[in-house]
Amino acid sequence: MDTKLDDPRPEGGWQALADLLEKVKPGVDTRLDPSAQQVTDRIERLIASNRLTEALALVEKREAQLAARGPRGGGEDVQLQFQHARLLAHLGRTQEAITRYTDLTVLYPELPEPWNNLAALQASQGQLEAAADALTNALRSNPTDQTARSNLADVQLMMAQRSYKQAGQAPKQIPINPDAPTSAAQ
Repeated sequence: MDTKLDDPRPEGGWQALADLLEKVKPGVDTRLDPSAQQVTDRIERLIASNRLTEALALVEKREAQLAARGPRGGGEDVQLQFQHARLLAHLGRTQEAITRYTDLTVLYPELPEPWNNLAALQASQGQLEAAADALTNALRSNPTDQTARSNLADVQLMMAQRSYKQAGQAPKQIPINPDAPTSAAQ
């Protein structure tokens, strides 16, 4: 029998069990691949926590996995493509984001979100007519989209302000007399 004078023997119970479990642990990763929705949710959490470069890396990794499956095995993940464009915009890579949104509007013209986000980037670059066209297309795809409707009103207001400012800078012309006869009336 051991006494307090003897050195304690190593614990055999828990360590022995841990050693046994380590020996029977599989040599390969048996976890399931995440679903498209789980990947999308993870990316959204990364975006929300402002971990944009990590989110972009996950998007690019997932896109590479889908591409490796080929056209028959992977399919298209439109949500992933949309997130990619959003991340590029958040990271200040505006032209790349515009290209991605434009591609999405060609592939999926029925979705208002790519049209709306494309318009926002175009408007930020002063391309107001292009932004108005994109928002008109967003409303064609979903006439009840309040975000697109509100954004179109903002763009139209910006266009009106620009026209008003340009009119103020134009040289003064002879005022139009609404009562003067025109050649058609003669």
